[in-house]
Amino acid sequence: MLTLIALERYAEARSLLRKKVPVARRVLGESNELTLMFRSCYGEALYRDSGATLDDLRVAVMTLEDTEQIARRVLGSAYPQTKTIEGSLRKARALAALRCPITARTPDVIAARTHLERHA
Repeated sequence: MLTLIALERYAEARSLLRKKVPVARRVLGESNELTLMFRSCYGEALYRDSGATLDDLRVAVMTLEDTEQIARRVLGSAYPQTKTIEGSLRKARALAALRCPITARTPDVIAARTHLERHA
């Protein structure tokens, strides 16, 4: 999954993770580190895709919020995977706010807008 995301093959990553996340949840459990990584990758594949719809961004934010809460509870806030999920959540929220008609003027949104303008 990480390779597909690194190669920017987000549609393939989403397709694979849509199948693997429910299996990981059932077999390994909701709080398993691998399950958390799969869910985090799914959220990332959703928000990093330049063709992501507002609904995709909302799903990414909801997935990452839930995953972050579980990771914080199970792994702790200082754990590297928890920190990575927190960073992904901030980026997903900022991008969702950018695409919303009513845009918040938070530092994350301003940073995301600046990033998008530089790479457009």
